Amino acid sequence: MKFSLFSLGLSGLFSLGASLTISQINGPAHRSPYENKDVKDVTGLVTAIGPSGFFLRDTTPDGPTQSSNSVYVFTSSSTTIRGNITVGDAITIDGRILEYRSDRAYLFLTEISAPKNLRKVSSGNRVEPVVLGKERSPPTCRYSAIDEKAGGVFAVPNNQSLYSVVNATVEQDKYGLDFWESLSGELVKIPGPVALSKPSNFGDVWVHGEWRVTGKNSRGGLTIVPGSPGADANPEAIRIGSPLDSTKNEATKLGDKLEEITGVVTYAFGFYTVLPLTALKVKSSAEPAVPPPASLKSSSRCSGLTFGCYNIENLALSSAHLPKVADHIVNFMGIPDFMFLQEVQDDDGPNNSGNVSSNQTLAALSAAVKERSGVSYEFAVIDPVDGKDGGQPGGNIRVAYFYNPEFFTLRNPNPGSSTDATEVLPGPELSFNPGRIDPANAAWTNSRKPLAAVFDTKGGDKVFVINVHFASKGGSSSIQGDARPPVNGGVEDRQAQAESVTSFVSKILAQDRGAKVIIAGDFNEFTYISPMRAFDKIAYDLDIVTEIPVEERYTYLFDMNSQQLDHMLVSYEITQRDPEYEHVHVNTWTTREGEVSDHDPSVAKLNVCK
Repeated sequence: MKFSLFSLGLSGLFSLGASLTISQINGPAHRSPYENKDVKDVTGLVTAIGPSGFFLRDTTPDGPTQSSNSVYVFTSSSTTIRGNITVGDAITIDGRILEYRSDRAYLFLTEISAPKNLRKVSSGNRVEPVVLGKERSPPTCRYSAIDEKAGGVFAVPNNQSLYSVVNATVEQDKYGLDFWESLSGELVKIPGPVALSKPSNFGDVWVHGEWRVTGKNSRGGLTIVPGSPGADANPEAIRIGSPLDSTKNEATKLGDKLEEITGVVTYAFGFYTVLPLTALKVKSSAEPAVPPPASLKSSSRCSGLTFGCYNIENLALSSAHLPKVADHIVNFMGIPDFMFLQEVQDDDGPNNSGNVSSNQTLAALSAAVKERSGVSYEFAVIDPVDGKDGGQPGGNIRVAYFYNPEFFTLRNPNPGSSTDATEVLPGPELSFNPGRIDPANAAWTNSRKPLAAVFDTKGGDKVFVINVHFASKGGSSSIQGDARPPVNGGVEDRQAQAESVTSFVSKILAQDRGAKVIIAGDFNEFTYISPMRAFDKIAYDLDIVTEIPVEERYTYLFDMNSQQLDHMLVSYEITQRDPEYEHVHVNTWTTREGEVSDHDPSVAKLNVCK
């Protein structure tokens, strides 16, 4: 919106040649060309007021769209200036241009600090927001030119450049970070917002509005999908932060439709954020409230047995969510004939007692399933060395198997110890069954060791299984942070872990190209990233084999993205027998309070006959 000097009564108050416009202060790049310099007679319209400052828009906003026409004025806790202005005031101020960030991993926010010599020119001026999706729309797929040159936002190696150091000219129509930077400090309106996440611990939520998006799933979220280059991680989404009037945002679920949002664009705690003028409100929620149960039912024969995979999030004997996990297994997963479980804790959970056994935990879960269904699972597990497998301190998380003894038996049981490495013997057979894969490899330091086993069906069909829980993404940087491409914490470890597992599976297939092999679990990585590509020559992703639409491939919510960390891979022989596969969104669709785990379970129906 344009304002004339005459209409605001500013004519003659200052010399335009001696002062800078807000657009000039922001400049064409991420950081201001006037950083750490004093400025005088900065003229603007007050568009919003917060607890520590206010937002000022150029009264003649005709600069290039790459340079924001608005800026944040930081007043600290002082009310001297804030108490003398209201929204709609046209003012001039002096101050110093600073680039602020609360952490060196974040981007900078351009601001006018220590404002003084405030002069109010007029009041009651109309303030109109920039309507996103109509006047300005964010680009999709690409975050920054730096990422693009490196091979994408998830490229490996990552953390090769710093956005703030390169400080390239903003290309707001091509890159997501540049788009939101070009609106820094601006009052905007988001029509038709849809929630992409549950609220954070601070009440923040991610949304998209009525503009073009990619990766939209049937629930209303945005899924990480293939992009060019690499993967599309949805830079068109925006985070909604704390309301400026100190009200509280309503809690959201994935796909909730919200009332129109008006607020100011800023950068805080690692993300571009809209601070709404008042609390966001939910208009309606996606239906049904909970997903239907898995449609895949066991045929009770080797030609159609069901396999489930579920990260049950720090399950211990005393866990309050243990009965709910059993409910999910029975009522949503359909009591799979065989299950890959991750994040099973020892029997006393995070109590750091030195105990490592999980027998009571697994027995209690099996009993809870039996109480609800009559099915009595047996389990196979190898306890870790105390404190050596990562996860919650004291909990000693590990992977484990549940299997229905009506359909499966452990073939020639010979369990290894925590430190024994199972090897592929002629047959092929396993030296320890079950046994851990390569536990002394440095790749598994402070990480869950994969558990290999071989089972027979009741018809004598041999099935090899490998249960994995790869290294976490701890240490990752914000996807909108300074490091470009963003730091993908633990990716080097996951790469080495994937190579260790593929080497093991290759030895099975070298002896029997028709072997039935299933690799499943929490890989802590996306399909399109290099650690998962290590499996390409030896196994096939069931999402791809069964042609699940790319937008529906998610088991986890993080920031703005619906994403898939949990995968099930199978050997070629299984792909030729019409496999079926489903994700059951029983946790991603519910409220934060309704979650049983932070992961969704998945179920496959496979033909594993000879």
